[in-house]
Amino acid sequence: MATVQSETDRREAPLVARHLRVPFVLLILCFAAWGMAANLTDILVGVFRGIFDMSNFQSSLVQFAYYGAYFLLAIPAAVINSRFGFKTGVLVGLGLAAVGGFLFIPASQMLAYGMFLLALFVLAAGLSILETSANPFVIAMGDEASATQRLNLAQSFNPVGANLGVLMGAVLILPNLTPEESKTIMSEGELLAAQEADLFQVLRPYVFIASVLVLIWLLIAFRKMHLPTEPEAVDLTEGGGGTFARLWANRYYRFGVVAQFFNVAAQTCTWTFTILYAQDVVGLSQEAAGWWLQASLVIFLVSRFVMTWLLGIFRPAKLLLVMALFGAACCLTSMFVLNIVGLVAVVMISAGLSLMFPTIYGMALQGLGPDAKFGSAGLVMAILGGALIPMVHAAVMDVSSSALGYAVPGVCLLVVAAYAMFDLRTDRPGPGAPAAHEAEARS
Repeated sequence: MATVQSETDRREAPLVARHLRVPFVLLILCFAAWGMAANLTDILVGVFRGIFDMSNFQSSLVQFAYYGAYFLLAIPAAVINSRFGFKTGVLVGLGLAAVGGFLFIPASQMLAYGMFLLALFVLAAGLSILETSANPFVIAMGDEASATQRLNLAQSFNPVGANLGVLMGAVLILPNLTPEESKTIMSEGELLAAQEADLFQVLRPYVFIASVLVLIWLLIAFRKMHLPTEPEAVDLTEGGGGTFARLWANRYYRFGVVAQFFNVAAQTCTWTFTILYAQDVVGLSQEAAGWWLQASLVIFLVSRFVMTWLLGIFRPAKLLLVMALFGAACCLTSMFVLNIVGLVAVVMISAGLSLMFPTIYGMALQGLGPDAKFGSAGLVMAILGGALIPMVHAAVMDVSSSALGYAVPGVCLLVVAAYAMFDLRTDRPGPGAPAAHEAEARS
């Protein structure tokens, strides 16, 4: 009966509370902005290697700075949300990310790689706070029964920004860099001038992003946002351990964090090694292989909107199970069908991935009440999977092949499928039953 009631509530209640529709649109801009910054950052690994003439390990510190900031700032973001509210958390995140973007100006003038890493760290620190705040903010903007669908809708604009970020890199940075062959005949003074010019190309899109973040900050700062269901501040130490103890005791949340870790790992592995698969297995040129990666992002974008619509019809856990198994099947195909069909399978993994981050997020936070503000931090910290598991994928490729490396995201997606199956097969408290949820957490 409770399940039928929740299904009815989800269909009848408005997706977003009427008085919060404009704030919801402003938060959508946040989702697009951090997607743009994140995917533009991916390009910098190769760019900095060429500009500063450094090793792959040194250039990989770009991702270390990015993911490290996400991991370290999630808990402070939860403290801000708990004490001052989601809106304050969003504003702090936007402001700090904008500062990081503007730090590219002195970094380009100093010609110092370490200064660029600092700028990236500050940028990612702001994005970590922004994401930790914006996701539960969206969840609180309406009925809990439609929270997962609402978060999927907002997250649908993240890949819009991601595609814009890749496009900015392809149009504003890569074509304007000094060709490597030209550097071999340059004098020391000419090389320095070329380095300055190349770093200026890196600077421009980040200053643009920082300016956009400032504009969004102003729009949100002067807009009233009264949430109907924003959780009250919590005491982290009360009741035998407080929030952290309750979160750890909650098996739905605990398994959700694990699933999110492997979801982000699968996503990062899939996109990081798409180009190498196209080159090594199918024999495409680097330029042609790049278009297949772009196709993956487009499929991810389109599928996210399709999944948002389907969530209005199907239970989130059921859809998550189907898409996780679909993604795992695509990985299996790419491992053993070593031609263009295998490459298509690699690209189609993105269709399965499109649903996962916001759906796992919403499922894991369901019914947490005041603990959702700190629960959100754990789910953002799970992004660390995107930094660690790709190294496993690369190691498998080194000892086998680019094709067999896709066993790694395949296993990751099976973990996500196990989480969906767990949710479907256990007696989970429905939305609006925090008391029952707390009783389960204490048991």
